[in-house]
Amino acid sequence: MKKSDSIKDSIKAYLEEDLGVGDVTTNAIVPEDHVSKARIIAKEDGIIAGNMFAAGVFMLLDNQFRYEDVESDGEGVKRGDIIAIVEGKTRAILSGERVALNILQRLSGIATLTRRFVDAIEGTETKILDTRKTSPGHRIAEKYAVRMGGGTNHRVDLSEMALVKENHIAVAGSIKEAVKMVRAYSKVPVEVEVKNMTELKQALAEDIDRILLDNWDIESTREAVIFVNKRIPLESSGNMTLERVSEFAKAGVDFISIGALTHSFKSLDISLLHEGA
Repeated sequence: MKKSDSIKDSIKAYLEEDLGVGDVTTNAIVPEDHVSKARIIAKEDGIIAGNMFAAGVFMLLDNQFRYEDVESDGEGVKRGDIIAIVEGKTRAILSGERVALNILQRLSGIATLTRRFVDAIEGTETKILDTRKTSPGHRIAEKYAVRMGGGTNHRVDLSEMALVKENHIAVAGSIKEAVKMVRAYSKVPVEVEVKNMTELKQALAEDIDRILLDNWDIESTREAVIFVNKRIPLESSGNMTLERVSEFAKAGVDFISIGALTHSFKSLDISLLHEGA
């Protein structure tokens, strides 16, 4: 299945969840052929993401619907800015409003938080990564929002990259054996999580593509960066906040992965104002 098909199916499911057997209020009051306009407006400052998803909601309800991006995804908005102008069947506007705004608000919230982390490490070469800590069924959209905020996507699913973690190592018996097994099974990139300098040295001796320093303190991270000396990319993770992330970026790691981007964001306040016929 292509990603575009997956997105369309997801939007259809969102609408079915909200509409049930039909919007009884709108269908009772609004004639089927009634056409009107509306504006989607930012009620607070932030970064926009999700226009194409919001447009998809309305277009499923009205295939002649017009959705004009005034502010494109990835752009910053101020309170009161018009994000989009929509025009089409009034039933589509009123019945699709909540689902479209839900998507737009959540994705813009992710993009806004991501941009804050990206801005916090400005001047370094470190990249901000997301994780797989996404809402079930929403990963494609949420990782898209991370990109719109200036972040970089880590693996989208478990098949894209091998990440050998503590439990894998325990089953395999050692880092060496775990990497050997993965390399025999697949040609995907391999990352290994290490707990200390001893494991770091063991991982460095193997045929891998990246090392994850999970929950390392800043002093140990600096020591690791100096020891590795750019021989392999290093990734830091674990309880990263806006206050801590700059310190780790300045330590010289190549990546910082942050689960909070997609599990602890605040939705951006966005509204739709109907303009009538």
